[in-house]
Amino acid sequence: MIARSWRGNWVCVRPMFELPAEIRRAVYTTNVIESLNYSLRKILKNRTAFPNDEAVFRLIYLGLQPVSRKWTMPIPNWKAALQQLALLFEDRLPLDRLLSTNP
Repeated sequence: MIARSWRGNWVCVRPMFELPAEIRRAVYTTNVIESLNYSLRKILKNRTAFPNDEAVFRLIYLGLQPVSRKWTMPIPNWKAALQQLALLFEDRLPLDRLLSTNP
């Protein structure tokens, strides 16, 4: 079943393998992703309708504030991954700004 799923979604899976090793190592950990998804489900579970998109974003932002305080484990090799992301997505994440704000 897993192989069939990978083959069926290969167009979406393949780009992950094209990323530099530093980024892949930072992204491989699914526990963080699963924890975030669980937190978001908990925040949104009793809400069925929102007046607009901004209300959803606001609720998620405010709900993730206390959750983010619990995340104390640093991402291994994050600095190297961040530098690779800045090189790949230089228009969205300028490397010069990162270097000037990080010691």
